[in-house]
Amino acid sequence: MEFDFLSPLDNEIVAFRNELSSQQLGSKIVLHTSQDFPEVTKVSIGIIGVLENRGNSFGNQDIDLTAVRHELYQLYPGNWDVSIADFGNIQAGDSIQDTYFALKKVAAQLIKNKVIPIVIGGSQDLTFPLYRAYDDLEQMVNLVAVDSKFDFGKESDAITSSSYLTKIIIEEPNNLFNYCNIGYQTYYNSQEEIDLVEKLFFDGYRLGEVANNIAIAEPVFRDADLVSIDMNSVKSSDSGNFKQFIPNGFNGKEICALSRYAGISDKVSSFGIFNHYDTEHESVLIAQIIWYFIEGYHYRSNEYPFGSRENYLKYLVPIEDEELVFYKSDKTDRWWIEIPFTVNGNNKLKRNTLLPCSHEEYLMACDQELPERWWKAQRKNTI
Repeated sequence: MEFDFLSPLDNEIVAFRNELSSQQLGSKIVLHTSQDFPEVTKVSIGIIGVLENRGNSFGNQDIDLTAVRHELYQLYPGNWDVSIADFGNIQAGDSIQDTYFALKKVAAQLIKNKVIPIVIGGSQDLTFPLYRAYDDLEQMVNLVAVDSKFDFGKESDAITSSSYLTKIIIEEPNNLFNYCNIGYQTYYNSQEEIDLVEKLFFDGYRLGEVANNIAIAEPVFRDADLVSIDMNSVKSSDSGNFKQFIPNGFNGKEICALSRYAGISDKVSSFGIFNHYDTEHESVLIAQIIWYFIEGYHYRSNEYPFGSRENYLKYLVPIEDEELVFYKSDKTDRWWIEIPFTVNGNNKLKRNTLLPCSHEEYLMACDQELPERWWKAQRKNTI
């Protein structure tokens, strides 16, 4: 049984929760204790701690998520209609591969039951087994990483928090359709890596781009299946992480806004927060990141891919030798652009697919400028 990999929460955490007001979030979360296990079929979001940090490029250290849970449980929920469970922790295995196996099995089982796992690590290489959890679902995966680095490494390197993306790209079965980095900082990435992102038709948004207009990230999250947040993408003055000083990065408000975008996306089915350094202040921010994800989930509109295109306004834009097809939701005013299915092509996608986009991209198309993300998605579909 996959859930045998999960250890119950410590009695101290359970006692702390029991002392909270009935209005606080912890009182509304079902806990995995030594006596009880949450009923998976009645849960929408499941919190999982992974006490694994051997993939950390900056030195191994023990992981303790007690402070994160204290901070999260003390928060007050919004007017949410969301069932949440804390499934406890996955302990570090005898080898790091054992931990990967356990996380893959647990996450896959939750996703199959339509439960979104919120995974709190641990080193960011745990993104790899989260990605592999989709293997049995037979679908292409879109990965969005909020990170200051691309996390490429050499093929021969052991997988770490700074090289896991290479493993995702090269290992079979290759179910990765798109990777998008939100918030990379150029001086942390070689020109070779930046060129490789372009060559593979992946997407990257520099920190300054997103900080100047955070709304440009919303369509990216709307198309994501898996979201991985590296806490090193947040500057130390806001995260409280001074063990590894980070002068530039997202501030607390921005990282919470990005988390809310991930939560509100109808497509996101797993969410991870990694490279946590056990500082008291960082635990406060992580709790708030989780809070904003849950709030976003509450406001999901269940549009595409669940709704019918008949409920959208359709716009045709002739451009060069193409006719671009846009759809606008009459429910939320959000936009999508159609990626056509090529009959004789080597298609990764099996039918016409809608790619989330912005109103600005529609206006660009009206000015005879091909949207870059549409062009990249079409190229990825046929290579």
